[in-house]
Amino acid sequence: MSDLANKITSQIPLKEPEWLKEFKAFIMRGNVIDLAVGVVIGAAFTAIVTSVVEDLLNPIVGILMGGIDFSNLFVVLFGERRASLEATRQGGASVLAIGSFLNAVIKFLIVGFAVFWLVKILSKLQASQAVEKARTPPAPTASEKLLAEIRDELKAQRGAAPPSAG
Repeated sequence: MSDLANKITSQIPLKEPEWLKEFKAFIMRGNVIDLAVGVVIGAAFTAIVTSVVEDLLNPIVGILMGGIDFSNLFVVLFGERRASLEATRQGGASVLAIGSFLNAVIKFLIVGFAVFWLVKILSKLQASQAVEKARTPPAPTASEKLLAEIRDELKAQRGAAPPSAG
């Protein structure tokens, strides 16, 4: 049965769709892979920022605000207020989660600040590399090397025999 299957598949030409070829080329480009690495690193960085905000900053802000649990700061619009934001939401109440919103704003500012400095540092590195690249002349191409050899050979021939006037 496998011989028959091999015969059939060898006789039927299977053409890869053009969109699949384009997709493979797109995925294998360096930019897409760099983007994927950036997303993974960004997710890890976001976890660190979340921990900094929720585990380090919120307790300090809570102490400064008179012992209020900053992450649990909310206003009930409709329904019964319970001990925590999560319990109030589970009870079906409609709430404005002010503390959660402020946490998100603080996280955004920290990530934005970090990205700002990262871009600033990378821009300086790229600028210094561009200056260094501008200082060093580019290596001659193969055709330029060949032309230089021809020029040198012609100069050597002219130096050995005087040019004819003819």
